[in-house]
Amino acid sequence: MNKLAALALVAALGLAACSKKTEGDVGNAANAVGSDIGNTAEAGVNSVDNALNAAGNMMDNMAANTGNAAENASANAANAAGNAARDAGNEAKGK
Repeated sequence: MNKLAALALVAALGLAACSKKTEGDVGNAANAVGSDIGNTAEAGVNSVDNALNAAGNMMDNMAANTGNAAENASANAANAAGNAARDAGNEAKGK
């Protein structure tokens, strides 16, 4: 038991020997690690946000292109129907 008490005393004296400077250095290091973690997390959030914005812009462009294609197809179909009706009328008149 005396050896255990002596070991505990040595450990306690070793901890007591830590200077205020060492404690400050450890605190500064912990703050730096915390800042790095915060900056990394913020950069990750920004990257995801930018990717989502880019995807949204692409979807908007695709929707606009699809709308334009549908409008063009509708106009082409209407023209074709009009031409067919005109041609049928001309044929009926013998032209």
